[in-house]
Amino acid sequence: MLRIYNSLTRTKQEFIPLEPDAVKMYVCGVTVYDYCHLGHARAYVVWDMVRRYLQYSGYRVKYVQNITDIDDKILNRAQKEGVAMAEISDRYIKAYQEDMAKLNILPANSYPRATTSIPAIINLIKCLIDQGYAYESGGDVYYAVRKFPSYGKLSGRKLDDMQAGASGRVDLKIDQSEPLKHYPFDFALWKAAKPNEPFWDSPWGNGRPGWHIECSAMVKSEFGDSIDIHAGGADLQFPHHENEIAQSEAITNLPLANYWMHNGFVNIDGEKMSKSLSNFTTIRGLLETYDPMVVRLFILQSHYRTPIDFTEAAINVAAKGWINIRDAIAFEQDFGQQLNWQDFASINGLNDEIVSRFREAMDDDFNSAIAISIIYELAKTLTTERNNLVHAGKIQGSSLVLWKTWHTLQYLTSILGFVISSDSKPEILSISDQQIEEMIQLRKEAKKNKNWKEGDRIRDELKAQGITLIDQAGGEVRWHRS
Repeated sequence: MLRIYNSLTRTKQEFIPLEPDAVKMYVCGVTVYDYCHLGHARAYVVWDMVRRYLQYSGYRVKYVQNITDIDDKILNRAQKEGVAMAEISDRYIKAYQEDMAKLNILPANSYPRATTSIPAIINLIKCLIDQGYAYESGGDVYYAVRKFPSYGKLSGRKLDDMQAGASGRVDLKIDQSEPLKHYPFDFALWKAAKPNEPFWDSPWGNGRPGWHIECSAMVKSEFGDSIDIHAGGADLQFPHHENEIAQSEAITNLPLANYWMHNGFVNIDGEKMSKSLSNFTTIRGLLETYDPMVVRLFILQSHYRTPIDFTEAAINVAAKGWINIRDAIAFEQDFGQQLNWQDFASINGLNDEIVSRFREAMDDDFNSAIAISIIYELAKTLTTERNNLVHAGKIQGSSLVLWKTWHTLQYLTSILGFVISSDSKPEILSISDQQIEEMIQLRKEAKKNKNWKEGDRIRDELKAQGITLIDQAGGEVRWHRS
């Protein structure tokens, strides 16, 4: 039984989808004005993990992730560079797609854009005005939060408490004649056009949509009135997701989402990641040094709701961990034939007890931290037996049991989206086994003739090609490829 922590109820609940065997999942996407940072990596690796596990559990998942391609930050960048807004958004959409592919994040089923959703946005705003939840003022349109009695239910905030701590000031019209907003916490659904910025025609004049209305309109267009899971970063819980609920549920009188999920923040050396703190780490900058699977492992080895602290020491620990897992996955390629694993092809290769432990962890609100610890256990067993083979020429346990360990490791890592890319595989060596044996024989002859320098040269040459020699008692030599 899969149980999910629902931010709306603040409890773990059994997951029961709207339709049997199908899941409607919407994730708030990127505002495309710059390269994606580690916070984006955390969010989209997490939701990719959730999606993959739902699919593994037998659900057909429709996964939608919006793109905000009209925003003040995009406009400012376009004006600074002297280019069109579309050029900025297209550039960073392409960069986003490249970054996500490197992290092995599955593409969404759909990526609706704000600029292509204008008719749906305008129609939704019209409905809100007609039903008394929104009002036009000076070319803008605002949502009247006091008209929605349950406003604040997701974040736990109360309007009265918020009002008590506010100054009471509201925006005024240009001529200072009257306030644009009726209430300080009313928020914009439509913004009147300013000079020298893109705009769309609407019943309220030229303008562009507010940020919050975009997601409500896209969810309705892609899924209808209700979805199973709405996900995003903890920073979106208020006001963005709170406002989405107010906009959507005012029209439908149905829950916008049955389960609200939020991932924790990324801290850098103990401080919340922020451009103002100059700790803005881009994904592509990180991947210049680290394998993408190191970043994926760093993210998934913590529970998705807990904050994670990014430090050089922490990412280096993840790098070492990935090397161990990667080498364990390569065990079959290195030693499978030697251990006659081909004879086990018709046998169930999974360790059912370990798979059960993995599922128990993941069914408990996608606890990837425990799931990763199970993967480390499997990798450790394979590493130990690799060392036994290299140094003693044999394994300590059963070949069949070890094969099941390897098969289970490969199975579980694939569920979590880990993959050995061509970039991270050790280079395939051109030197053959026969050539290695011939060079070992030459080294033996050199040592027999007390030509120690030549013996060392041969050993070092093999080492440079990834071949480690292990001298045994009686003059025998064992070797293995690194």
